Amino acid sequence: MIQLLCMSKRSTNPIKHHITCFLEYCEVEKGLSDNTQKNYNHHLAQFVRWLERQDRPHCLAHELTADDIWNYRLYLAKKYRTNTGAYLSKASQNRLLSSLRALLRYFHVRGIEAIAASDVTLAKDNSSQSLTYLPLPDILKMLEVPDITKKKGLRDRAIMELLFSSGLRVSELVGLDVTDVAGITDASNRSFEISVTGKRNVTRSIYISPRAASWVTTYLKSRTDALDPLFINLASRFKDHHRLTPRAIHMMVVKTAALAGLSKKITPHTFRHSYATDLLSHGADLRSVQELLGHKNVATTQIYTHLTNTQLRKVHEQFHARHEDDSKPTE
Repeated sequence: MIQLLCMSKRSTNPIKHHITCFLEYCEVEKGLSDNTQKNYNHHLAQFVRWLERQDRPHCLAHELTADDIWNYRLYLAKKYRTNTGAYLSKASQNRLLSSLRALLRYFHVRGIEAIAASDVTLAKDNSSQSLTYLPLPDILKMLEVPDITKKKGLRDRAIMELLFSSGLRVSELVGLDVTDVAGITDASNRSFEISVTGKRNVTRSIYISPRAASWVTTYLKSRTDALDPLFINLASRFKDHHRLTPRAIHMMVVKTAALAGLSKKITPHTFRHSYATDLLSHGADLRSVQELLGHKNVATTQIYTHLTNTQLRKVHEQFHARHEDDSKPTE
């Protein structure tokens, strides 16, 4: 039986025809979230389009070579442009390559002959050394931008307050329903606990500060609808499009940062970075921050120690090391 499992067979179906079955495998056997499946589908569609440009729309799994992988990497790094005409960042290249890796691992599990997933190497990415986070004064500048006399302004303020208070991923935030926050009020001096489902369909507890809870409550009081999503597209006329999308929140945050006069590249994930950095810089232990963020491995959380170590170095240089300038040894 073990020998049969180790044997590979050559599939007669083109790679593109395996993608639907791969996504079903991700849902049923791997238990991956809808958002992860959508990303895989989007990324693999890009790979299929690349094959079509190579005049190989019917390429079979076993026909894929190491040279093909290298040429695809070169294409992503040097030729592919986004809708704005920009080149892909290393992180974006790696997301596309990681999806291809996942498909190749699926081929291996199903006993389909194909190049090993380990042969798809990722681009070296040093972005973790320059993660963008905001100090509290800049966070406050952004929070003051929305016009809270209008429903949209209240909604946007509540979104940013919640992102910074909880460290939620934007995909987790858009998945929240009104019922998920039914227990919070605007009259408490303690944090509120709610459950969210994050990556790999793992459920964890997050905590919302009294301040953020107050803004969410105020926003909900301004609504007169009976829709399920917590954050809705107020301009949508279509029943199926009421839930606010991650892209809509991304665009709102980028615009708000510009109006606040911030020159950094700010995204919804910047609030998550800022949340983690704020916790660590005020003495939170790494394991607790790992659990609050929903990281599977503590190594993922450790990227924030670089940020806090840099901050501590600046504090030392500003408030301590300067006193020693006049006492250096003479030669």
